[in-house]
Amino acid sequence: MSKPQPVKQKPENTKPFPYMVYIQFDGSKKAYSFGCFEEYKTGDAIVVETVRGQEIGTVYVPSLPFDETKVKGEIKPVLRKATEKDLKRKEENNQKTIEAMEICQETINRLQLDMHLISCEYTLDRSKIIFTYVSDDRVDFRGLLKELSNLLQGRIELRQVGPRNKAKLVGGIGICGMECCCSRFLTDFDTVSINMAKNQLLALNISKLSGQCGKLKCCLRFENDDYTVLRKDLPKLNSQIEFNGKHYRISSMNVLQKQAKLENREETLFVSFDELFPDRKDIHESTEELPE
Repeated sequence: MSKPQPVKQKPENTKPFPYMVYIQFDGSKKAYSFGCFEEYKTGDAIVVETVRGQEIGTVYVPSLPFDETKVKGEIKPVLRKATEKDLKRKEENNQKTIEAMEICQETINRLQLDMHLISCEYTLDRSKIIFTYVSDDRVDFRGLLKELSNLLQGRIELRQVGPRNKAKLVGGIGICGMECCCSRFLTDFDTVSINMAKNQLLALNISKLSGQCGKLKCCLRFENDDYTVLRKDLPKLNSQIEFNGKHYRISSMNVLQKQAKLENREETLFVSFDELFPDRKDIHESTEELPE
């Protein structure tokens, strides 16, 4: 009876790819990492394998030595550098997308579904068509899926996104006069809470604190850490304080100008933090030491 052969163990620290590259897809600012066997430079159009199928992306960061610490989950491969045939097919897919959008919208209207169609996208090999939509409620799209499968060739995927993702896809101009942060540079959405507005001593007017998506503005998070440092150990609003032998209520504070508004039945004062807290050295320090 022959002895069982020992199982060959995979050597430790074996890298699946010698290089990794970061690429961006059309309409997205987020860079995704892919493994590759060749080196690519910034601006190269390459064909990659994604969870949705084959897609063309543009190299954002040139090839780097593969680093497992920078990879989250399974890394997909780069298939090849995009050829003229690939680029031509991509243009053809963009034209077919317009037709598919019209067909899908007509079908939605006919079935009277409560959903707002945003975009349509073909994978490079046309094996899948992805429709993105927004809806306040859950939609029973089984009838829509059946009709689209008969009208269009390929697998149909219907993807529901929230109002913030819709604003990112559609874009627009914010109240600051610039393009919305979500479509201009944000790659992921962080949690934004009403406590951030309270921390920045803003009036709790939801209509002014909300963006075009109807949710709290993403920019509320940008300065929240700085306000947290500036407000550290300061008294709360409406707290009682003694100043020049009299009792006052702190009705408001401007932490950037380092000024507080004091009120009592007799008078109203605007007092700097230097006068109000003469022994607090941390309050008088420059904001240049704030964390980045």
